[in-house]
Amino acid sequence: MANFVELSTKIKMPIVGLGTWQSPPGKVKEAVKVAIDAGYRHIDCAYVYKNENEVGEALQEKMEEKVVKREDLFVVSKLWSTFFEKNLVKEAFQKTLKDLKLDYLDLYLVHFPQGLKAGSEYLPRDEKGNIITSKITFLEAWEVMEELVDEGLVKALGVSNFNHLQIERLLNKPGLKYKPVMNQVECHPYLTQDKLIQYCHSKGISVTAYSPLGSPDRPWAKPEDPSLLEDPKIKEIAAKHGKTSAQVLIRFHIQRNVVVIPKSVTPGRVVENFQVFDFTLSDEEMTTILSFNRNWRAFDLPDIFDTLTLESPGLIKKKDIVLIAAQSLNFVLVFPPGKVKETVKLDTGHCHIDCAQVYENATGNEVGEGLREDGEEGGAICC
Repeated sequence: MANFVELSTKIKMPIVGLGTWQSPPGKVKEAVKVAIDAGYRHIDCAYVYKNENEVGEALQEKMEEKVVKREDLFVVSKLWSTFFEKNLVKEAFQKTLKDLKLDYLDLYLVHFPQGLKAGSEYLPRDEKGNIITSKITFLEAWEVMEELVDEGLVKALGVSNFNHLQIERLLNKPGLKYKPVMNQVECHPYLTQDKLIQYCHSKGISVTAYSPLGSPDRPWAKPEDPSLLEDPKIKEIAAKHGKTSAQVLIRFHIQRNVVVIPKSVTPGRVVENFQVFDFTLSDEEMTTILSFNRNWRAFDLPDIFDTLTLESPGLIKKKDIVLIAAQSLNFVLVFPPGKVKETVKLDTGHCHIDCAQVYENATGNEVGEGLREDGEEGGAICC
């Protein structure tokens, strides 16, 4: 199996990359240097990770040492949601480029589909502690991102945490010049994202799996949360191949033709996570691992969205759904059984679904089925 995926632009993207989320300053630089020495050529970054300067130092040092050339590397970064306004997109991009000490990015993603109020705060809040969203959408930001491609500053564009409806909205944008080549979403055996991956591939969009190991070091982890790395069946498969659970989880994505970006700052694990091209999971093992799906998310993207007030749809929340108050639309949907499920799934922009036990359609689970299926089909949902 190839160690890269070919994007719709014909660019080859290394199928295993180093994730840098939660990689703290003081450690991420060394992790990137170790990764490059181990053979990694794909580094995943983001403005909001607050560590791109150190990543850039590592890249620069390895290029100066002639371990790699710039054209050998595939560097990804992401536009944060407070920079969707057209005059801010390039400002954010230029900071990323300066911090990474590069002349161009190989791939630039919209980090999250929901715009947030512009300003110095990454997560702007009102006096009640609610996150303040923006009416500016990713569609406006995309137009400026296309200019970056035209200027030779970015090779390709993509999205992150988008569901199929949000992708459709982008693909159907009037005057769309460059289609997204990538959708980066949480994906692992407990959240296999089958429908979303199939949809993306049908549209010529590749998929990157973040949190492939279940992000065991996430700050909001609870003792009762499931652990992929400790899953007995994963450990059994790993023992059979003489590999670690992490290596099996990474290999699982490779054999689905899904790019995978495990994160670690521990040198031994960084190296170990790249040693995944010398074994193959059997069809039976792949089927077994796929059967573990339980639509469980390690990422609430993040817990801070508990009381979010929206002006446009597009958020993920615990167990796929967050029930929120719609600030700009209070429209009640009332439909008979047999019709409510598909109506709830329509991408009309409604954020407020009104239910009641006496309506019967809710107690018949149709509203819930519609919400659940919408969540299963994509990286984000709100209602």
